[in-house]
Amino acid sequence: MDPLKQSLDKDLEKIVHVEAAARSLSGRLTAPSLALLFLGFSGLLALVISGFGNNATLIVFAAILGAYMALNIGANDVANNVGPAVGARAMTLVWALVIAAICESAGALLAGGDVVSTIAKGIIDPTQVSEPQTFIWAMMSSLMAAAIWVNLATWIGAPVSTTHAVVGGVMGAGIAAVGISLIQWGTLGAIAASWVISPILGGVIAALFLAFIKVYVIYRDDKIAAARRWIPLLVAIMAGSFFGYLVLKGLSHIWKPSGLVILTLSGVVFLICWAVMNPIIGRQSRGMENRNQSLRALFRFPLICSAALLSFAHGANDVANAIGPLAAILHSLQDGKIAATVTVPIWVMLIGAFGISLGLFLYGPKLIRMVGARITKMNPMRAFCVALSAAITVILASWLGLPVSSTHIAVGAVFGVGFFREFYTSRQRVIRKAERRLQTDAAWAGAERRGAKSLPRMVPEEIAHRKLVRRSHFLTIIAAWLITVPASALLSAGIFLIVQSVMNVGS
Repeated sequence: MDPLKQSLDKDLEKIVHVEAAARSLSGRLTAPSLALLFLGFSGLLALVISGFGNNATLIVFAAILGAYMALNIGANDVANNVGPAVGARAMTLVWALVIAAICESAGALLAGGDVVSTIAKGIIDPTQVSEPQTFIWAMMSSLMAAAIWVNLATWIGAPVSTTHAVVGGVMGAGIAAVGISLIQWGTLGAIAASWVISPILGGVIAALFLAFIKVYVIYRDDKIAAARRWIPLLVAIMAGSFFGYLVLKGLSHIWKPSGLVILTLSGVVFLICWAVMNPIIGRQSRGMENRNQSLRALFRFPLICSAALLSFAHGANDVANAIGPLAAILHSLQDGKIAATVTVPIWVMLIGAFGISLGLFLYGPKLIRMVGARITKMNPMRAFCVALSAAITVILASWLGLPVSSTHIAVGAVFGVGFFREFYTSRQRVIRKAERRLQTDAAWAGAERRGAKSLPRMVPEEIAHRKLVRRSHFLTIIAAWLITVPASALLSAGIFLIVQSVMNVGS
């Protein structure tokens, strides 16, 4: 072989490797680059709107922190809304990102509310904070701590409640700034109770609906006939529940009807949906084969609708976690006063809405895959139960007066579906082993009657009990839930104390 040709081939091979490495590196840098660009744009927008005044630097810094928090909300929290649908293959990851981004932004901008609470869930008493400067740096510390913690949780693959992260941040900074007397312990106790109740309630409701579908649809001789009877009813229950969910969770900032009005309107939506879905399911199921794959197709469209509605409600409700502290900081800087509720400027709302959508696109797929496929295997029926459970649990919690986390409910529902499958599989395994044992004993009895001296005894096949819920993910998520509030509180308190020592805040 020509030495010159050999040398050329080696050089070309090196170039190919360099190009591949460059593409890999550029792909890894795309998301951080876009995130930094968004943070810079948010800071520049704040600078222009502030008019380069005396407090321009603080306003810019606060806007960057709010944008950073919005990115993390999109990266972590939105996975709970679309993850089950993606895991069930009701829609692709790309379509899930597009639908979620549109609905999140629409929810934030249309129903996010013009007025938000400055203090997450009312856990501290702002009247005890005497100096606006102390309040401003406490809010900045809490916002930074919450964002850092949610970012860390996303990195380790744990869906956590951003609301609880903000609660912990506000609590830690408040204690560091004023003292433990600042905390409204009754409110904090109710929030703590919801940590336990909401995921368990969500899991139980999801498991009950899955059991119903298995008994009355999946394991019927005529699956299609059973589907025509029960699926319209289930979709109608979902529609009525989601109407109540949207009013309580998504539209609460702009519309607050009485409980009787919500119940009545939810009933009307239920009846209309039932009447509409009966002929639709009838036409859709015509000519379908009598198998589970056909049933999955019937659940696909309702599941997509539920993911969109969950995203809308989430955007409307949870955008306040990013813009609430930011709006409070701006109000205190501009008016020199501390207020329990403040008006949100449109540019602040835009930062929150766009930040959530961008964070979802850049970093959301990791948590979407975790919730949708890695905790337990999903199909459209299981994912439908998760979505329906989320809506019903929020309604029940609101009736009980409990503050809840949509993250805890959705992930708890995923756990409930998985653990129910484990229970059901284990039960069926026991039945099969008993049947095989009876068959073996009967074979021995027949051999003895025939005078046979030996019989190759049939050893029942040992089926290992499958763990349908990944224990490692389960333990990681539960641990993250337990330490979210104390971790963000400690981090926030530490940041505030550093700021206090450097800038003599509150001294």
